[in-house]
Amino acid sequence: MKISIIIPVYNEEKYIKICLENLVDQNEKPDEIIIVDNNCTDKTIDIVKKYKEKLPIKIIKEKKQGIVFARNKGFNKANGDILARCDADSILPSNWVKKIKEYFLKNKIDGLTGPIIFYDLFLKTPLFVKIYLYLMKILQNGETLIGPNMAITKNIWEKVKNEVCLEEKNVHEDIDLSLHILKKKGKINYDWNIIAYASGRRIIKTPFIFFINYPWRLFKTLFLHRF
Repeated sequence: MKISIIIPVYNEEKYIKICLENLVDQNEKPDEIIIVDNNCTDKTIDIVKKYKEKLPIKIIKEKKQGIVFARNKGFNKANGDILARCDADSILPSNWVKKIKEYFLKNKIDGLTGPIIFYDLFLKTPLFVKIYLYLMKILQNGETLIGPNMAITKNIWEKVKNEVCLEEKNVHEDIDLSLHILKKKGKINYDWNIIAYASGRRIIKTPFIFFINYPWRLFKTLFLHRF
């Protein structure tokens, strides 16, 4: 079973090095790492290139701006049986890849996700994300994926790739992907032991977007898919 990791990047020079160092330290290496350059204008890609000798990195370009377009491009170009995704600011435990691989080998599923902990906020706990996942399971009648800590099979991606929504202003890309997988009768599981750490910088810098815009888009996503 081959695992590809897809990381969309847009001006992440302050964070990408830590993420890549974590991937170097994985006790089971991924088969490929696809960095999707979504029009970076800083030193992000220069930093990534320095890790090509340590990691099986491929750098591809996506000119259409937005996480959906970058994610889709990475998933389409990936060769792995499992497509794992994290963010450029993710800090991944050394057994992250190994646990994902083991879970897919033991369980017949289409998607897998786990909680995230915001490492630069005061409250460093997965509790709030776990509550969110439980609520989403009720709201959408099925499990949902979390973008910075998720993996799906290449097989299910091939089934939904032409149906996922592209309008980021109207949907959450990870919730939208989850709903399309569920529509195909796909199975998504949670594993509370597969934890990833992410930056809470957006909560600090743009609280309005996080606490007002994000919830509004969440309900728009659910509404659009229901009706």
